[in-house]
Parts: sequence; C-alpha cells; structure tokens
Amino acid sequence: MADDKKQTGSPDRDRINMSEDYEVQYWTKALGVSREKLQEAVDAAGPTADAVRRHLAQ
Repeated sequence: MADDKKQTGSPDRDRINMSEDYEVQYWTKALGVSREKLQEAVDAAGPTADAVRRHLAQ
C-alpha cells in the first residue's frame, strides 16, 4: 500500500514504511541502527514504531 502523503497524523507517524527511502533514513537515524537491522526488527515485531523499539531493546 502506498504512503498517502496527504494524510498525515498519528497513524502514519507511528508506522515504519520500509518501502519509502525517506522513512527508512529517518528511522535508521532515530533508532541508531542499520537498514538491515531495521528490516529485521520490522519483520519480527511488525511496522509500529513502539513494537520495533521494544524489539531492538531486547
């Protein structure tokens, strides 16, 4: 599903879309991880930022 840039807000900000380069760049920097590590975390925990943070903290 494409990221609708016209509809921003909490639901969009709380999810990590690995298909959008600008989002991957933001989240890798914000979480201090590589793209590969971020992809592993999203695959394991799901696309929500909170779930990814919890997974990375383990």
